[in-house]
Amino acid sequence: MPFTIRPYRRFPVPCSVAYHAEPFLKFPLAYFSGFWLLITLLVLSSGPVYAEWVVVSGNDKAGMIVYVDPDTIRRKGDLVKVWQLIDFKTMQGGRSPGRFLSTKFHKQFDCAEERLRLLSCTDFSGNMGTGEPADAYVDEGNWVPVEPDSVNQALWEVACNKQ
Repeated sequence: MPFTIRPYRRFPVPCSVAYHAEPFLKFPLAYFSGFWLLITLLVLSSGPVYAEWVVVSGNDKAGMIVYVDPDTIRRKGDLVKVWQLIDFKTMQGGRSPGRFLSTKFHKQFDCAEERLRLLSCTDFSGNMGTGEPADAYVDEGNWVPVEPDSVNQALWEVACNKQ
């Protein structure tokens, strides 16, 4: 005798949940509002994601700390691009519209030749690259040698993994 399961046949099974669910079946709007409330709370609870800046060098006398974002290091052969952030403890710049507390640099290092060039530079009115951008400079300029015992030397070591 062959045995077949027919999924389209349903058998009524008494269940206590079905009896207690009846008040909610009268209010389908409650289901939807609860769902959208949950979605709204999930969206609002997720905050902005900031770059993971890692300290490269700090100078208390100058009142500045130099950071690098390791997630932005991009290598193409011997050339490496990296983002650098300098965060100042006091306001920098001369006049009010040009004053800033931090500066982001986009630099390119040549690991084989130990040299670098500035790709772009932007000043920000707030610490850690926040606030209004004050000034910007974009230039794929001239290559300059990495000076020993400098911030650029520390950045070169991080970018080229020469630690």
